[in-house]
Amino acid sequence: MSAAITLAKHGACPVVISDAPDAGGQGYRKLNPHIDLDPRQIYGPEYHRYESLNRQFSELLHIIDYRPSTLAWAIYGGKAHVLRDGQASEIPYRGLILAPGATDRIMPVPGWTLPGVFSLGAAQIALKDQGCFIGRKVVFAGSSPLLLLAALQYRRLGATDLAVLDTTGFSRKLLALAGMRHAPRTFAQGLSYMRELKALGVPVRTGVELKEIEGRNRVSAIRFAAASGKEHRIGCDAVALGHGLRSETQLAELAGCSFSFDPALRQWFPKSDENGRAGERLYVTGDGAGIGGAEAAVAGGSLAAIALLEELGTPVKPGEKSGLQSKVSRLRRFQKSLARAFNWPHEQAATLPDDVIVCRCENVTAGDIRKAAGDDLGPVEVNRMKAITRCGMGRCQGRFCGPALAEITAAAAGQPIETVGRLRAQAPVKPLPLSAARSEP
Repeated sequence: MSAAITLAKHGACPVVISDAPDAGGQGYRKLNPHIDLDPRQIYGPEYHRYESLNRQFSELLHIIDYRPSTLAWAIYGGKAHVLRDGQASEIPYRGLILAPGATDRIMPVPGWTLPGVFSLGAAQIALKDQGCFIGRKVVFAGSSPLLLLAALQYRRLGATDLAVLDTTGFSRKLLALAGMRHAPRTFAQGLSYMRELKALGVPVRTGVELKEIEGRNRVSAIRFAAASGKEHRIGCDAVALGHGLRSETQLAELAGCSFSFDPALRQWFPKSDENGRAGERLYVTGDGAGIGGAEAAVAGGSLAAIALLEELGTPVKPGEKSGLQSKVSRLRRFQKSLARAFNWPHEQAATLPDDVIVCRCENVTAGDIRKAAGDDLGPVEVNRMKAITRCGMGRCQGRFCGPALAEITAAAAGQPIETVGRLRAQAPVKPLPLSAARSEP
């Protein structure tokens, strides 16, 4: 949205392709207009930025060629291959800005495939799109600043039986305190979330170890160990699970981006310069370029648009980029501090029971991956693991099992995580109906 607004204000007529029915991504997702939801309660202090961005975008729709509910399933040959209403088409472009966002990063735990377990993002989508809670007794579990935000959004909208289980201890958060200076307003906002949850009576446990999500046909409880080692159990009918975010990078790879490994975030990101430029007239921005959060996405979108305009020969104001470059860089440094404060529990990959399902689409267990890693079949690498076990070949194309696959593979092989590589992207990046083959030009 931010990139399109900037392009439109400079006289360009951008095409915006969004696979969601409304623009805004997850950070500023537009609320369902048919449900009486108060955006001020959901977005809190961010409401004014949410409202301003949506208003500006709406006011420029006479210039912006906006195509919602449209899936970009491949990019090659200077064209975006898209599907809308079952019809496939191609959109040629002079410049490309990719803002695919991110999905939840999840470390499997026994019972995480039970009905009633949602990702943190899905729990928020249920609230924003459908105006409903994922259960009557909800536990928000994992290691992410989104744990507090999602729980608070539920509480503000009327959910009363909630709990938060944070797997990162308070002492670890203290070690990351110095990096919080890069975004003091966001840091203060996080502290206010904690205070508000406490005032509203929502229990928040830190430094816990998730043991098992219990249930037969659906979630009935979650079992965890406190920092002292003592085990506890909370009865619930829904769990929102997440350990931070992982960038959506499939389209970036298909468009020709190269990648580098970030050891702080333990992820592969598209290589780009300070403007988001990843190739000739090719830009990546938002959480799809590097985890930075909603505020960084807004600034990064404008920055990429300005840089692309310059590359296409459109004059822009001198110094227009420098402030945005500084802001995006600062906010990404802040996110790296958050990654240290909310630990991705990669060490649990080594101790995950063999019978725990890692790939839900193909029913591949941790034991299946370890067995394949131990076989004498050449270099231990995640794409080889995918070929042998089918982990990552299902509907989600490794979006949810990919991080755990890499961690289990590295632990089983006794190698650093970066040496086992990353899952390669293939078109279509998301499932297509068979009717698309008939409509392809």
